[in-house]
Amino acid sequence: MATHEKRGDSYKITVSLSYDIDGNQIRKRTTWTPEPGMTPKQEQKELDRQKVLFEEKCQTGQVLNGNIRLADFIELWWKDYAEKQLKAKTLANYKDKLQRVLPALGHIRLDKLGPHHLLSFYNNLGEKGIRGDTKYICSINFQAYLKKRKITQIRVSQEAGVCIGVVKSLRHKQNVAKESAERIAAWMERPLEKVFKPADDRALSSSTIQYYHRLLSSILSTAVEWQVIPSNPCERVKAPKVDRTEPNYLDDEQALQLLELLEQEPLQYRVIFTLLLFTGLRRGELCGLEWPDIDFEHSVIHIRRESLYTPDKGIYVEDGKTGSAMRSMKMPPSAMELLQSYKSWQAEQRLKLGDRWEHHDRLFTTWNGKPIFPDTVTNRFRGFIEKTGFVKVTPHQLRHTNASLMIANGTPITTVSKRLGHANAAVTGKIYAHAIRSADAAAAEALEDFLGKKKEA
Repeated sequence: MATHEKRGDSYKITVSLSYDIDGNQIRKRTTWTPEPGMTPKQEQKELDRQKVLFEEKCQTGQVLNGNIRLADFIELWWKDYAEKQLKAKTLANYKDKLQRVLPALGHIRLDKLGPHHLLSFYNNLGEKGIRGDTKYICSINFQAYLKKRKITQIRVSQEAGVCIGVVKSLRHKQNVAKESAERIAAWMERPLEKVFKPADDRALSSSTIQYYHRLLSSILSTAVEWQVIPSNPCERVKAPKVDRTEPNYLDDEQALQLLELLEQEPLQYRVIFTLLLFTGLRRGELCGLEWPDIDFEHSVIHIRRESLYTPDKGIYVEDGKTGSAMRSMKMPPSAMELLQSYKSWQAEQRLKLGDRWEHHDRLFTTWNGKPIFPDTVTNRFRGFIEKTGFVKVTPHQLRHTNASLMIANGTPITTVSKRLGHANAAVTGKIYAHAIRSADAAAAEALEDFLGKKKEA
């Protein structure tokens, strides 16, 4: 039952609830101030009403205070804010990160959560063996295993509950996620360690640890806004320092070598990797391209959406994350000719499959017309690198290559920024500072060669 205590011109209303894990009674409080001019009778009547209203709010969980555990607050934050305001990909990333946050900090009350808890958590994240995304590689010859037992890939996929891409990765001695490795080991009726070994035991990167800091800071800022706690403890902790590294990219000779090696690839993947190099598109943007986005008459590609994947939603489409991400770019004739050849090839595939083809406008699809998984691009490029022995780069580093080659050839930074879909040129300048400095030095040398020779003459 609610009680009250008069304090000056106001009343402190207290509601006693259940007990916490230490046996202490949980109490919630609020302050009510009567309107000026109220008679004593009106004041008492309104006070009784405010007590009832506050008690109802407390009983139904509408009133929070600092003695709530972080885990319980995150549950409310997720339901009342995150699910309604954040994009699916962001939600998936947060959900993944919270799997590590909740066991470490979830039991702590918000009003007791301090900088020392956060620092201890960040230090723990920096230790080896903490990664939850460690990939696993099969320690046996999986292809020989299937062949000996006359087991098809489709059967493995169905019985083990993994996608066909995982089975193909195992046959080609490629890394797979821990969950997939566990399912395969269970299907083989063997312990995980007898079939798989970790492919990577590195600690989390400094940028990933900073991501955890930003996530916690965002959650606790909401707790301040909701008046659950007076201040955000993350603001009293220095954000983990990120080791700044220059983006890795290919030089012009390596880029030409890559294009030569791609001549031997199946047409679809040749087009995918060539476009990544020529456009600097993000992986999701590339997978989201549809044929109406290709203007063959004017040699222009329109980027209007991203094709993304999360375990909860599967493959889905999202508009560009910023206004600048929805853009158009001019393409060289060679790239447009390649796209035209690919369009003809895809039309032939569609005719061959007939009713089995799932009609989509997507450029890049699976064998039966379904939108391609974004991870397929990464996995296929990794296999291409291993097969050819080419320098180790990722699809995203082809984006860096595109930007650095444009800068090196004198393209204005504003144009580079627009083609990449950055929010502004300042973002581009920060990311590609090294390439800009190199281009500036080359320009100075060119001027010296030209003006110096003129002066000597």
